[in-house]
Amino acid sequence: MRFVPLAAVFAALIAVLLPAPASAITNGTPDGETHPAVGAMVNAKAFADGTWSYCTGTLVSPTVFLTAAHCGENGQKTALVSFSSHYQLGSGVYVGRYVADPEYTEKSDLHDIAVVVFSTPIAGIKPARLPTAGLLDQLQANGTLGKSVFTPVGYGSALPTGDGNTYHYSDTRRLTSISFGSLTRSWLKLSMDGKKDGSTCFGDSGGPNFLGGPTSDLVVATTISGDDDACRTTNLDYRLDTPTARAFLGKYVTLP
Repeated sequence: MRFVPLAAVFAALIAVLLPAPASAITNGTPDGETHPAVGAMVNAKAFADGTWSYCTGTLVSPTVFLTAAHCGENGQKTALVSFSSHYQLGSGVYVGRYVADPEYTEKSDLHDIAVVVFSTPIAGIKPARLPTAGLLDQLQANGTLGKSVFTPVGYGSALPTGDGNTYHYSDTRRLTSISFGSLTRSWLKLSMDGKKDGSTCFGDSGGPNFLGGPTSDLVVATTISGDDDACRTTNLDYRLDTPTARAFLGKYVTLP
């Protein structure tokens, strides 16, 4: 199954083989090597459609990969990660220790954050940057947040077809742009603005939302959920500049 990005059904699953991720990039384009620090969490077996990836994440230090807690199972100890822009069997895979925020439960999505810790540094990939404390609050206070553009990246499903519940996966890293919606103490809400924006979908869970255009490397929030099964409306993203997120991340990386 793959985790779904729904606010109402936060940990909904698609019936496949094993647990998998939240949404995919819709109305987006292949990322290529624009964001090499963004990787896919891959399953040990192919899913029923022949694909492998189930969640997305970001290398934020040479040894730490940031993702979502709901991408793991209870008791999970390790995870497989690939940084290939198009994963295929035989692509390089790294095995790391999977650690979710211990306060996370399916009923407490305010702690939906996890890391995969590698025993040796990942060579040849520059980690993405994390935000300073309260960055989004500061941008809102000075009036620039509402005008900001965000770039979500992920390996999730393309735009659903048919009845809106037929998802298409390709194990390909994709990106799009999305506009600011609103800000709460824990969440950054991003919304599609007409036809110019894209969105995230099943399989994009844990993936980054970069502040700025398509070449930005400043990840300010991670994809968690959405308002509809068709992946066409508001995204609910976990802020990384809050005391709660920083308290967890600070155990594994040096924060700005």
